[in-house]
Amino acid sequence: MIKALAAKAHTYVVLADGSVPNPTRNAPGALTGKVNTVLGILAWAGTAAGVAGVLITGAMMAISMRRGEGSEHMGRLGMVLGGCVLVATAGPVVTFVFG
Repeated sequence: MIKALAAKAHTYVVLADGSVPNPTRNAPGALTGKVNTVLGILAWAGTAAGVAGVLITGAMMAISMRRGEGSEHMGRLGMVLGGCVLVATAGPVVTFVFG
């Protein structure tokens, strides 16, 4: 029991001196390839959805301007562009955190 406590105390002392633990990756190569493929497809789908959202919002703005109606399409455009920013930054943020 005392040896276990001493080992734990040694671990905390090693981490307290400023060293950073460096865990190793041991995921199977086939699994990581499949996960990367799925994430790539999702990234392309998110980008396509963002482009479609901008085009649809622009078309709705043009139609409402033609009819002379006032509408709140700028708020909708802001939400669509915010979603585009989230999709565009998700990959680099995950790579920075877990890469």
